[in-house]
Amino acid sequence: MNTPAHLIFGAALFARPGQPRVNIAALAGSLTPDLSLYLLVAWEMLKRTPTQVIFGQLYFSPEWQAIFAVDNSFFVWGGFLILGALLRSPAAIAFAGAGLLHLAFDFPLHHDDGRPHFWPLTMWVFESPLSYWDSRAHGDIVGAIEILACLALLVLLWRRFQAWPARLAIAGTGTGLAGPTVLFGMMF
Repeated sequence: MNTPAHLIFGAALFARPGQPRVNIAALAGSLTPDLSLYLLVAWEMLKRTPTQVIFGQLYFSPEWQAIFAVDNSFFVWGGFLILGALLRSPAAIAFAGAGLLHLAFDFPLHHDDGRPHFWPLTMWVFESPLSYWDSRAHGDIVGAIEILACLALLVLLWRRFQAWPARLAIAGTGTGLAGPTVLFGMMF
């Protein structure tokens, strides 16, 4: 799934009106598994590294995969969830739950660009027959389902949150759904 979709799903499951700490934690947990990728790509783009090198070589390099292994590990996120439960912290539970939800969607929707989700036990990467973006692995169908699900969840969030700052964030995230499609089209 693309990052705005992760934010929408995480918010739909964990965000609640009147609980700003929980809501921020849910959004942070939804974003964190992708954050290292954004930072690494931004750094390389500042260095004017060609997009084909970034996503064709660096993305699959042992160094980048080692970073992705940590922030995409079911074990790391499961540990966060256990810690949050032990602390009885709704914000920590929302953070960890949203991170685990992110991984639960990424695992079956990355065809040949998955991440090692079972670090530190193994660096094995599942190669799913499905992709959220690659039409060679049904990305056109999966992507359409993702967009429809996101639109339904945006309606749910719009109804759940009445305050204008929340609605502005919901509208912005909904608008952000188009961003990855446009960006991928420009880069590839």
